[in-house]
Amino acid sequence: MYAVIATGGKQYKVSEGDIINVEKLAAQAGDTVTFNDVVAVNDGTMKAGADVVNSTVTATVVKEGRAKKIIVYRFKRKTGYHKKKGHRQSYTQVKIEKINA
Repeated sequence: MYAVIATGGKQYKVSEGDIINVEKLAAQAGDTVTFNDVVAVNDGTMKAGADVVNSTVTATVVKEGRAKKIIVYRFKRKTGYHKKKGHRQSYTQVKIEKINA
């Protein structure tokens, strides 16, 4: 059984027991989070859209962290223009506990 959830502007295919990194949530380590925006559920038969409006996915927050740094470098030739910037995206790591279909 798996579900497709939407959070942070992205969609994730999850099963029970999966550990995924999602965009930063307002929760501490050990808290329980419920994802109400379920796009599809497959429990032998695929259900999507209006069929799964009542479905939820329950997860536990494992930790919060920041991803590896990426370098953003802007350069225009012949003008001497260049800028170097770094960025680290914050994330929340969650463990999927139950898919309530």
